[in-house]
Amino acid sequence: MMAGHLHAQNKVQPLLTTPDARCTQWVDSVMAELSLPERAGQLLMAAVPAQMDKVTKKQVRDLAKKYKIGGLLFAQGTAEEQVMLTNLAQKTSKVPLLIGFDGEWGLSMRLKNVPDFPRNAALGCITDNQMIENYGREVARELKELGVHVNFAPVADVNTNPLNPVINVRSFGEDPVWVAEKVVAYGRGLESGGVLAVVKHFPGHGDTDLDSHRTLPVLRHDKERMDSVELYPFREAIRAGLGGVMVGHLQAPAYEKNAHLPSSLSAAVITDLLKGQMGFGGLVFSDALDMRGVTRVPGYVVKALKAGNDVLLVQYDAPKAWLEVMEAIKSGELTEEEINERCRKVLECKYQLGLRSKPEKLQVSGVGFRIRSEEARNLAASLRNKSVTVLNNYFNMLPLSTDAKGRGIAVLSMGEKTVDSTFVAAMQGHGAIDCFRLPWDASEAAKKEMQQKLNAYGRVVVSIAGVNYVSDADVDFLKNLELQAPLAYVFFTPYRLLPILTPALAKANAVVLAHSAENDLQQHVAGVLFGEEAANGRLSMSIGNLFPKGTGCDMVPGTKPVTAMPDDYGMKSYVLQSIDGIVHKGLEAGAYPGCRVLIWKDGNAVYDKSYGSHSVKDSTAVRTTDLFDVGALTKTTATLLAVMKLYDEGKLKLDDKASSYLSILRGTNKRNITIRQLLMHESGLPPYIRFYMEAIDPNSVHGPYAQSWKDEWHQTQVSEHSYYCSNFKFKRGLMTAQQDKTHTLHVAEGMWLNNSFKNTILRTIARSSLETNRSVDSDLDFILLQQIVEHITQLPLDLYVAKEFYAPMGLQRTLFRPLEKFQKSEIMPTASNDFLRRQDLCGYVHDEAAAFLGGVAGHAGLFSTASEIAAVYQMLLDGGTWNGKRFLSEETCRLFTTEKSLVSRRGLGFDKPDVSIVKRSPCAPSAPEAVYGHSSFTGCCVWTDPGSRTVYVFLSNRLCPDVWNTKLGDMDIMTDIQELIFQSLNQKKENL
Repeated sequence: MMAGHLHAQNKVQPLLTTPDARCTQWVDSVMAELSLPERAGQLLMAAVPAQMDKVTKKQVRDLAKKYKIGGLLFAQGTAEEQVMLTNLAQKTSKVPLLIGFDGEWGLSMRLKNVPDFPRNAALGCITDNQMIENYGREVARELKELGVHVNFAPVADVNTNPLNPVINVRSFGEDPVWVAEKVVAYGRGLESGGVLAVVKHFPGHGDTDLDSHRTLPVLRHDKERMDSVELYPFREAIRAGLGGVMVGHLQAPAYEKNAHLPSSLSAAVITDLLKGQMGFGGLVFSDALDMRGVTRVPGYVVKALKAGNDVLLVQYDAPKAWLEVMEAIKSGELTEEEINERCRKVLECKYQLGLRSKPEKLQVSGVGFRIRSEEARNLAASLRNKSVTVLNNYFNMLPLSTDAKGRGIAVLSMGEKTVDSTFVAAMQGHGAIDCFRLPWDASEAAKKEMQQKLNAYGRVVVSIAGVNYVSDADVDFLKNLELQAPLAYVFFTPYRLLPILTPALAKANAVVLAHSAENDLQQHVAGVLFGEEAANGRLSMSIGNLFPKGTGCDMVPGTKPVTAMPDDYGMKSYVLQSIDGIVHKGLEAGAYPGCRVLIWKDGNAVYDKSYGSHSVKDSTAVRTTDLFDVGALTKTTATLLAVMKLYDEGKLKLDDKASSYLSILRGTNKRNITIRQLLMHESGLPPYIRFYMEAIDPNSVHGPYAQSWKDEWHQTQVSEHSYYCSNFKFKRGLMTAQQDKTHTLHVAEGMWLNNSFKNTILRTIARSSLETNRSVDSDLDFILLQQIVEHITQLPLDLYVAKEFYAPMGLQRTLFRPLEKFQKSEIMPTASNDFLRRQDLCGYVHDEAAAFLGGVAGHAGLFSTASEIAAVYQMLLDGGTWNGKRFLSEETCRLFTTEKSLVSRRGLGFDKPDVSIVKRSPCAPSAPEAVYGHSSFTGCCVWTDPGSRTVYVFLSNRLCPDVWNTKLGDMDIMTDIQELIFQSLNQKKENL
């Protein structure tokens, strides 16, 4: 289907078609006038230099007159000299000559002082294939000025081998579909301009590590791989109607069993595969027969004809090749019928390319001017500009901000002064930008001095131009270039230089690949860096594992520069950028449908991204304003705030007994539990109690309430191997579908619980047994703290924290029972088919105990956004102030955020890292002991580090759709992100 789609869009009007009657008549007439030796000569194309000297002129006359050569291939000279030699050759030849040219990237590949177009690897980065077609049409126009009929281009090799010594920049890329699109577009342009396109090097030279000019490369792939990669662009070119194919000197054991026989001499490859299976009916050319990949085979000239080539590129020894063909005819190795068949095909091609009569004399005068037209220059510049590829742009470093927190911009030019001087001047034209130059292989002292200079700047751009190799010492210098600023690299070189520099590029915020260093291109790239020019290239070849093929960022002119980046606050943005990969792996693995990651440094958001969607059923992208069920973050973002406020006001003390506020605990084994013990989870209360079991009618449950297999009565899956009863009923009078005076506890949609159940919960806690190990993370601790707060304030917890904190802090999206204020579309779904409420949950707290308390509980029930959670913790980090208003005393904040249990890692309400046993820690290995925060069952966490003054918030709905989904924890996603935060911090500045 893919190939068919490409073919349908890129079908061209073929230059070579089935011969009509007039063509056949002309071929018959010419054949009648040609002797057998002359017919043999028509199958040969010889190469001559485009140099109008006596030796070359004699060579041209001999080839045309004595050997009746079929065509000439010019190289290495000037356009004027080639035109003069072409006129001489056509005048001398009995049959019009087929003039060929090896112009993979236009005339500049072989001639001097002609338009210089980008190499194919650069063209492969262009996303607009119409430009490639326009380029092909312009190349055809220039070739026609020289009297050329055949261009040995485009290259259809898929360069999947980064070590390929001969194809590399000559290829359009490493993706077969991408390459096919470019091949067809270029070929379509050539043939629409009247020049035959010859696609090469069949069956594919891209995955070789040897040069066929020097030896015989081997394609070690089976037919399935060859068909899907190497052959794909050729098949698309054939389907599109392109008229020529060149066969390369490479061995393809999948088709040719003789390990010493190159494809160019293989009937299995040319006749059976190319002409037979792939249905190619155009002209088949051999690659140059002077290359070592073929000359080691005895009788290679004759073998090339017998294999199925129509035209042999015999290069600089055409007479010898002609004699070998004549000897093969005399010996019977080649038959007259074989020669006649090939000759007819060549003559048919000549007729259809307009060579039915002697060509008109080409005009030498002004040929260079006509070739170097303004349109050609503009097209070359446009192609260069369109090939510019911004490989990454972390934290939108580009376009550059001249502000850069007042520290300015520095440009470091590596190497010779003249190579990128236009770029340097263009950069300086954008304001007070300081430019430095460091020679390759500079001394260690010079490099150290340069790094010290660059450390003073807010943004640094490194320019690399005019080189294809960088020494190990310079690689190390760039790799170890640790600056206090984001770093951008600009390469005015082919892509092949970049792989050895990937250790340095991995630390860069932006990498711009310009491919070459023309002055107009340097000016354009400077414009890209400042948001004045566009760039939308996509990488045609992978650069190590750092930049896969297809990588690229769009730069839109007029984009407003970002004035602040993580580096401006002492955090390395290239490290933080790796958060993207961690989060995306979680998305791909199904760890959560969507999430938010927010990092504040010194009260400034340095990382703020939304990922994924609301759920597998709802493709709405996660937004910054979306509310999440933050689960246990309620403990520290609501209940603990209330406790701290009351402590601040002297209305409770940490060593007060909870029973002094809650009469239900008096006379029980819990009468001596203190508020401090509740905060530090040292009360001995159990982790949780299934209060909802008191609400279920046991007579309505068939068998056990939960079991490890699914049956008629147990349909609701709650874990990988656990199913809950799905048709139970609640006790009479406890649950109603509508709210009334006695049923005000809103459990879920259409579910209102009797008010009396709150007392049931509290009595159950009072009657519960105490754990032997008194250090237990218990939800019950914070349920009791909620009751204490409500007893002292005479307000429900949600109203009290809203009045004292959320409203005056301007937190409009932090609340309990969010559906009273917001639509479901603004809230992240929490779970699907909840076992207890038997419905999807969105806007209703997931925790069952909190739900049965009406959605407001001390341990769960809060909904919020990442930025508002961060605001609460920033207020604590700032000693109780927010936006200039004090909410808590500095002493209270210090006490509650620093005090730590003597028997566990926990603090006063806050969780903390376990620095003694890192594997048990809820934080990253590098988290300092002073960090405080909390995490939740629902897939959320918030952690504050006073030392670096960072606040980290991660919110997800990992329970949606499956509550038993543990991938978030299994993959260490939250802690891995936190580890990157600490790795990104400048240790010298932060003194961690």
